[in-house]
Formats: sequence, C-alpha cells, structure tokens
Amino acid sequence: MNSVLKFQYPAHSHRESAPPFKVYTERTLHKIPALARLPEALRFEIQVVASVLPFRVNEYVLNELIDWDDPYHDPMFRLVFPQREMLEPADFAQMAALHQQQASREAINALASRLRQHLNPHPAGQLALNRPQLEGDTLEGVQHKYRETVLFFPTQGQTCHSYCTFCFRWAQFIGDKTLRIASNQVDSLLAYLRQHPEVSDVLITGGDPLVMKTKTLAQYLEPLLHPEFAHIQSIRIGTKALTFWPQRFVSDADGPALRALLERLVRGGKHVALMAHYNHWREMETPMAEQAIKAVRETGVEIRTQGPLLAHINDDPATWARLWRRQVHLGMIPYYCFVQRDTGARRYFEVPLARAAEIYREAMQQVSGLARTARGPSMSAEPGKVEVQGVAEIHGERVFVLRFLQARNPAWVQRPFFARYDPHATWLSDLKPAFGEARFFFEQE
Repeated sequence: MNSVLKFQYPAHSHRESAPPFKVYTERTLHKIPALARLPEALRFEIQVVASVLPFRVNEYVLNELIDWDDPYHDPMFRLVFPQREMLEPADFAQMAALHQQQASREAINALASRLRQHLNPHPAGQLALNRPQLEGDTLEGVQHKYRETVLFFPTQGQTCHSYCTFCFRWAQFIGDKTLRIASNQVDSLLAYLRQHPEVSDVLITGGDPLVMKTKTLAQYLEPLLHPEFAHIQSIRIGTKALTFWPQRFVSDADGPALRALLERLVRGGKHVALMAHYNHWREMETPMAEQAIKAVRETGVEIRTQGPLLAHINDDPATWARLWRRQVHLGMIPYYCFVQRDTGARRYFEVPLARAAEIYREAMQQVSGLARTARGPSMSAEPGKVEVQGVAEIHGERVFVLRFLQARNPAWVQRPFFARYDPHATWLSDLKPAFGEARFFFEQE
C-alpha cells in the first residue's frame, strides 16, 4: 500500500471531541490534497453525495489507510468517501443540478433535508419503540430494546473521528435535532438504572464515545462503580477509534488518563468490553493500530469486534477469514457479522441474504474455532437480532433457516423459524413465512 503524505503524530490535543490533527468535512472536502489526483468528475460526484450523507475524514485515515495509487478499487476509500451510486439516480441528479447552478447553501441544505427522508433515518423503530420512560417522561438519549441491555448516547460523543459511508447512525451527524438521540443527563440514566435491576449491561454509544476527553467519559462511567449499581455487570463502549484514531490510546496526552479509567473500571469489578468496529483487515495493519490494541488489552479490557458485510468493501469469504484470523492473532474476539441495515446508502452496500450466508459459511470454514465466535449474518431488525443460519430444503420447499440471537421478547431468543427462499431478499422485511404460514410468529405479538 502506498501513501501520499506522511506526518508526525502530534503528542497531545487540547480540544474536546476532535482528534489532534486535521479533519476534513463536506465544507472543506476540496482542500484534501490527495483528491487533486482524482478526475474532476469524480471529485464533483463526491461533493454532491457529501451534501446529503455526512462526510468526515482525518489525516490518519487519508495517509495511512487509503491506497491513493488505486482508490477506485480501495475498500478504505469507499468506506469513507461518498460514491455516486449511494444515492438514487433521481436524487443525485437533483443535488448535482444545484451544485452546477452554484445554488445557495440554504437551497442545498433544504434539498438535502428532503432527500434524507427517503433514506430511513432511524431504522428498526429505534426512535419510536426503544425509548424508555422515567417518572412518566420519555428519557432522552437512552435506548432500551433488550431486557438486559441499556444504550446511552452521551451528547459529547455524537460525532466520530471519520464517518463510515454505510453508517446506520448517520442521522446523528447531520445537525437535525429532531433526529438526534443524545443526552448529557447522567443523573436521569442512573435513576433509570436504579429502577431496573434486570439490566446487567450498559452500552455507551454514539457517534463514538471516545471522541470525548477522559474526564467527560468518566462522569458517565465512574458512578456505575457505586454499590447500588452492582447489578450492572458489564460496561460496553462502542467505538471506531482503534481504526480511525488509534493514537487515542497511545500517543495522545489524554491516553494515560483513558487507560487509567479503563483499569479502574476493571478493578472495580466490571466486565469492560470495547465493541470495536472493523470492516477490513487493512484497519489493523498499521503499527499505531497494533500498539493501540495492545494498550487496551493491557488495561484488562476485552475487545470484541463487529461490522457489517458490505458490497464493495468485504463481500468475499477470504476478506472475512483474514479479518477474523488477524483479530484473534492480536487478542481480540470476533463477535458479530452484521447485514447492512435498511438505512442510508443501503442500495450501494446491501448484499442478498443468500449470498451473505454463503460468504459467512465459507469464511468460517477457513478459520479455527477461536475465530468462530463471530455470529451472523445478523440483521438488527425491529423485533430483534435475526441470524441467517443458512438455506435448506424441507418437505420440498427451499427455505431460509433463521433464529433470534436477541429479541424484544426474551422468549423469542434462540427460537428457530423459516422463511421462503428469496435470492433477492436483503432484509427481514423482504421475507415471507414458509410452509404456507400467513405471518411469522413474532408478528402475531
């Protein structure tokens, strides 16, 4: 892999929610030096799509992860740079016309807002169905879909070091407060947890919580060490920092404080897991990435890895097998292989369920048992996490074999069910019950 620029990693940062080096957004996309090597038409297409889908990239990603000698075929380029096919042709044409006319920022933003409504900003009913109540009021910034697990979205963590083009949380980043899930009210979260002793896991998510300084993160996590929260056994932190900002754990001035916080949580008796998002083995190849993984593991924190199966990025068994083997070698635990969610740029990334199951099975055949901890392909759908276990023929009917890995109703977990085989289906809503059934069992509830 070749790079265009090299730079020295700065030693520290004085800014909240920002990495200690240059970050480019949609407004400054044209200033990225490496883009000057691309054809003008492609640069225009990137700018058009970035007006609709959120765009952000930092210098570490640009200089260390992307092969600028062949960006067209580079998975990391497609991971962070918008592509024309991510929008419907008619939507792209409308936005391109405004850019060609040099329309005002207000006009571009207004059209972007309308186009985003076509992209299912909050899939799986997360804005309407997962919001808990506290003293009769809706609790902001909290999601409680599964009995044992509560998600919390700290306000200061609702951005990322760079944005993945497939991100199902893209609505968090577009500046629309009506679509954003966030709160800085830790007292409300703690009050809710006191009332729900069945909750054993708290997941701090975003955005990316590790854009926050450690002192801010500690305000949300350290109260969970109090004896009254003994029922909270596990603390999870969802992050892409090991890929997009590994310096956070190593050379950043706040790194020692972060490692010390993680160690305190572990010594305090909590099972702490970094839920690390990986999409390609390339993300673990830099020396800084390896140092970051080692630094986290030395704190006693477990690293579990997850990511979606994506067209143009990782839709082949060899890539997943190499990804999982590398993760196990570095001491991480493969956890989930997801299906691209029905939101955002899904038309560009989605893979038929039949093909996804085939890729997963063939990848599993290439790894040892230590890597076969990755569950999938899994759809995080409205009723729960549904795993596609494979395709079978039963009584002469070809069917998908499915089961719930997690569910709104705990009684559904691990319950198998069957859907008619459809080679074009990409999501649970595309499937029909097998064997002449009118509805799936969970739909009846």
